[in-house]
Parts: sequence; structure tokens; C-alpha cells
Amino acid sequence: MVWLASLLTLAGCASTPPPVAQQPPEPPAPTRDLLAEVRLAAADAGDVIEVQPLRDPGVDDLLLRAERGTERGRLKSADRALSKALELVPNDPEIMQRRAEVLLARRQLDEAEQLAYQSFERGPQLGSLCRRNWATVQFAREERGDQEGAARALDQRLRCVVEPPVRM
Repeated sequence: MVWLASLLTLAGCASTPPPVAQQPPEPPAPTRDLLAEVRLAAADAGDVIEVQPLRDPGVDDLLLRAERGTERGRLKSADRALSKALELVPNDPEIMQRRAEVLLARRQLDEAEQLAYQSFERGPQLGSLCRRNWATVQFAREERGDQEGAARALDQRLRCVVEPPVRM
């Protein structure tokens, strides 16, 4: 019995290790606003005159719905409206690019890159649309971790600026 009492006394003196401070989990990386980045990259460089074609009012309505959906964060709805607009005018480079940007924002990177390139092929290959095309390609590649491909796309985007003629 004495030995039991001694054992209990010693057990009461035993110390527990200090609690291990747990590292708080890393906060998630902020999500890039790829849509805003594309638009910023394509900001007016004052290098071209933008010409907007006359469009069917039904297409204009779909584009307006897509823009409103994008502003409200309803990217799926915006994508549907742009898809319908492309059914009406399938080779319109501006509409193709708008949809590519929405796809990029939805993180559908491969499809966004392909559509942006198709828009580039059908578009003026200069000016703000060209810069938006290559910014979309660049950011899609960055998101996939293709830094080399993103650098090539950035180089292409920089070629979209029209240098004014030298006047003497």
C-alpha cells in the first residue's frame, strides 16, 4: 500500500509537456481579378482610333446582359449571353474576346486562351483588342504556371501598340 501511495505522489509531480503552439493555417492566396487585369493591360495607349461596328439590336442586348452579369459577378450568366451572341455573329472578334475574358475569370484557362487567339486571328491585330487578346493568353498561361509561355504572350501584347509616324 505504501508503494501505491508513493507511486501516486510521484505521478502527481509528473509534469506534462508544455502545449505546442500551433501555427495558424496560411491564409489562402488572394484570387486574382483576371478580368480587371486584362482590361488594365489593354488600357488606351492613344495609338489607334477605335471603330465600333453597327450591330443587331438583339446582339447589343445580349452584350449588355453579359456586361451586367460580369459586373455583378454572375459569370455563368454572362458566359451564356456571350455564347448566344456568338451564335448570331460567330466570327465577331470583339464578342469572342469578351467571352474569352469571362472564361478566364471563370478559370476555364484552356478555352479562354484558344478563344482569345481566335479573336486575334480574326481581329485587327493592333490596338486595344489585340492587347486584350494577348493579355488573356498571358494570364491564362501564368495561372497554369507556364511562365515562359506567359513571357512570349507579353511580348506579343507589346507589339500591339502602333507607333506613330515620325514627323519632321
